[in-house]
Amino acid sequence: MNKINAWINGRWTTPALSGLLILASFTASKGYGAALAAQWLMVAAALVAGAPIVRNAVRALAVRHISIDLLVSIAAVGALIIGEYWEAAAVTFLFAIGHALESATLNKTRAALAELIAVAPDTAIVMRKGEQVEIPAASVAMGEVVLVKNGAKVPVDGEVIAGTGALDEASITGESIPVEKSKGDHVFAGTISRGGFLQVLATGIGADTTLARIIHRVEDAQDAKARTQKFMDRFSSWYTPAVVVLALLAGLISGSVVLGLTLLVVACPGALVISIPVSIVAGIGRSARDGILIKGGEFLETAAKIDVVAVDKTGTLTKGRPQLTDVVALAPGVDKNQVLAWAARAEAGSEHPLARPILEAAEQAGIAVAELPEHIEPVIGKGITARVEGKRVLIGNLALLEQFGVADTVGADRQAHQLATQGRTPMIVAVDDQVLGVIAVADEIRRDAAAMVAALHKAGVKKVVMLTGDVKPVADAVAAATGIDEVHAGLLPDDKLDIVARLQRAGHVVAMVGDGVNDAPALATADVGVAMGAAGSAVAVETADIALMGDDLLKLPEAISLARRTLSNIRQNIVIALATVGLLLTGVLMGGVTMAAGMLFHEGSVLIVIANAMRLLRRATPAHSAPLSTVARESAPSI
Repeated sequence: MNKINAWINGRWTTPALSGLLILASFTASKGYGAALAAQWLMVAAALVAGAPIVRNAVRALAVRHISIDLLVSIAAVGALIIGEYWEAAAVTFLFAIGHALESATLNKTRAALAELIAVAPDTAIVMRKGEQVEIPAASVAMGEVVLVKNGAKVPVDGEVIAGTGALDEASITGESIPVEKSKGDHVFAGTISRGGFLQVLATGIGADTTLARIIHRVEDAQDAKARTQKFMDRFSSWYTPAVVVLALLAGLISGSVVLGLTLLVVACPGALVISIPVSIVAGIGRSARDGILIKGGEFLETAAKIDVVAVDKTGTLTKGRPQLTDVVALAPGVDKNQVLAWAARAEAGSEHPLARPILEAAEQAGIAVAELPEHIEPVIGKGITARVEGKRVLIGNLALLEQFGVADTVGADRQAHQLATQGRTPMIVAVDDQVLGVIAVADEIRRDAAAMVAALHKAGVKKVVMLTGDVKPVADAVAAATGIDEVHAGLLPDDKLDIVARLQRAGHVVAMVGDGVNDAPALATADVGVAMGAAGSAVAVETADIALMGDDLLKLPEAISLARRTLSNIRQNIVIALATVGLLLTGVLMGGVTMAAGMLFHEGSVLIVIANAMRLLRRATPAHSAPLSTVARESAPSI
């Protein structure tokens, strides 16, 4: 019974029934004395195919919208009234077929979303009362331990608490190479185990998983309209009534009702209306498959026009995991371990990102940091001041020393500058009024940073700009290693915003790429805000215009190239649609195109537009990696 209902309500039921009635009419017309039956069968075919069209037209009129269905309805009803039964049946039948094909192919362009939904697991194995229990994935509770066996889908976002394994994260990041997971690593719902056994503590369930957020955003994005599409909607709102008036005038002037009705059919802007949304849906679908989450047609369209890309340094061009590279003792009678020990004791109470590599280096050197400093205070743009064992400890730049009246008598600033030119971030260490030495940390450049910059230039980006809070010598060293065109260093969050705004005032379409809270103002100001490594970050997925779900920098030029391919595809579709309408109108006025032939060509143009848009679903040739720079290959630091 369910199968019967599904067939009755299926997209092909109406054109199939109408087509059978048309065939029956032609068959009956061959029989002697069956002309009347043949006519009634043709009328029935027109009514079967035309009823849904008329119903859609009435619904559109109810909300004060003149749709394409209204043009076809008027033409079909008019043809029936004047006795052109074959024309009425042919027009409605072809329109019904076109609508069914359009629906089927549009569904195919949404295949990326369907694939995302398909990877969502149905069941989960959890540990309850010491036993393995299989339950629906939606029933997993926060904090439960989930077992992920070889070949199984991960049902939740969570943290590995035991076991090792390899997960295919293609559904999240677009990368098919399995990622090794062990204790402490994060995993995402919808990823697939390719080996091993994992015990996962659930930290995100149901609608709160990364996969669920991606699906939600892709759904919204595919429905969101680009500026060009909004213009086309406004265009259609006056174009369709204009066609009705044109057909009426043509019929009155020529005295031919058939001419007026034919004009209604051939002037239908079906291909024109669908030309933009079908490309947008296909483009967003393709990007979702590749781990690039674009929030809607507007941002896809804007991304195609990007000519300047602004990037943060730390965490974007670099790995964001700095390590201590140098400890230089400058004061007489002071060794490296003493300099490192004072720095570690002062940084023990700091939340600054550079505190971690100092403390890790102290631990490796066997230096105990048992107690927190008595007092610690950050000095914005300069460093920190701390109270340790009753002594004042300064860690920062020369400006920090000057603020507290500490004289640099041992050449610490000169040493710091030398380290900075090598791409390292130096910090002077002083206790009370004596400068002890200089320590330096370095953040390794991502292996694909130089390749990303080269690929951006190849994609048509005129300029890649670095915006960083780091000192200029360090920024210049990173820029030289990666091919960055322009460097702005020593910036605060508001400074980054100002530079982005200045680039926009100069007429540039700017994309800002970042991964931290300090990048948020610039990300919001830019024409397109791009979040790096957004997998697992609910904030990034929700707020960024484009979210790169993995840490692959080459996804950025890939996103821009896809956006430009999509915009080009839209333009091609508009040309196809307008050319078809122009040719058909010319043919009608010259008397060479009938109503049925016009509808056949019209539906053909719709299918051509859809087929052209579906080319976007094919994966483009990936960018090739560029050679690694000397800085990018820099070895691990030694003390």
